[in-house]
Amino acid sequence: MWWAEDDLRPEAEAAIVDETNELIVSAATIWEAKIKEASGKLRIPVDLVSAARERGVSELSITWPHAVKAAGLPPHHGDPFDRMLIAQALAEGLTLVTRDAVFERYDVPLLRA
Repeated sequence: MWWAEDDLRPEAEAAIVDETNELIVSAATIWEAKIKEASGKLRIPVDLVSAARERGVSELSITWPHAVKAAGLPPHHGDPFDRMLIAQALAEGLTLVTRDAVFERYDVPLLRA
């Protein structure tokens, strides 16, 4: 969403616009955002799925191995969506773009948003 709203740190923006990098968004990200939008906790100014597709972003489905990995993570972070993102990044060898400092407690590559 930060990308859709042009609200990223320059380093993250540069990595995202670099055509040599593959951009991937987890289904967990869309799921959490839509739940927050439906509850009134978040206003999303764009259709996230359409915006991602238009920008050539790949979809990352949640798999059973991802679920097992998320369940086995140390309890540094209580948010199940964030735990899934961490598990997926670890399982798939991906770098997470985040503003959440708790992610730093996990051995996962990060790029500060």
